[in-house]
Amino acid sequence: MWKEIANHISETKGILFQVLEANPIRGGCINETYQIKDENQCYFVKLNNKNTLAILAAEAEGLREIAATKTIRVPSPICLGTSNHKAYLVLEYISFINSKSISQAQLGKHLAKLHAIPQKNFGWHRNNHIGTNTQLNPANENWPEFFRKNRIEFQIELAKTNGFQFNRTEFLLKKIDDFFIDYTPKPALLHGDLWNGNFAFDDKGTPFIFDPANYYGDREAEFGLTEMFGGFSSDFWKGYESVLPLDPGFSKRKGLYRLYHTLNHLNLFGSGYANSAKQLINELGNQ
Repeated sequence: MWKEIANHISETKGILFQVLEANPIRGGCINETYQIKDENQCYFVKLNNKNTLAILAAEAEGLREIAATKTIRVPSPICLGTSNHKAYLVLEYISFINSKSISQAQLGKHLAKLHAIPQKNFGWHRNNHIGTNTQLNPANENWPEFFRKNRIEFQIELAKTNGFQFNRTEFLLKKIDDFFIDYTPKPALLHGDLWNGNFAFDDKGTPFIFDPANYYGDREAEFGLTEMFGGFSSDFWKGYESVLPLDPGFSKRKGLYRLYHTLNHLNLFGSGYANSAKQLINELGNQ
């Protein structure tokens, strides 16, 4: 397998590459990840079952789309394929440093610049995945309708299939428009799965993001995971708002965006997220 991947890299880059080391990297819960290298070159590789090729292909497209904006750094996709019953995605390997002592202001500023680029519609040109769950992205000019049908309702129905059912979901689905009475979102290119494990700082201190599940959505939807797992400092928010101030009504909508990711985690990882989903549904229904 490594020989085939090395040959694919060599063909793509036009430079001979041989895998002399393949070092596993811990941290992911979806894919196997490796650092592969020879004397002069180093790459990052994601491996999964052969039937996940479309998931990896969508990720590569998303990285290219973010990179094309020239607003925030992402690892460059090198090549994609299958070998020995495995799907693989080879990416640029970015060395990163311990970010605990680094201000997140630039991360916030760069992300805001990404969100500030005008887009035409909500959705994307293809469906993709959030984790291993499908993420539907049909074009739509109406954000509340898009979010209700393709995010919350889809995850609620998936939860039912997985044996989880909640009261008041129909009421909440009808109520979603009420969260946007005084706020009209504009389409923005989102990373889509931004939590503290999907950003880092390179060896020069420049922030970069990775593992996207991107689409065009309300920029506020980008922050649905920030409170679930923390890791975003006050510097991040100051940096973001110095470029693109948040709407005053964000505080009442952020629970709605957190619900999407809570339901998705429920459908990915099971009952440990059931109480959080129930609580959010009740809280949002009472707003």
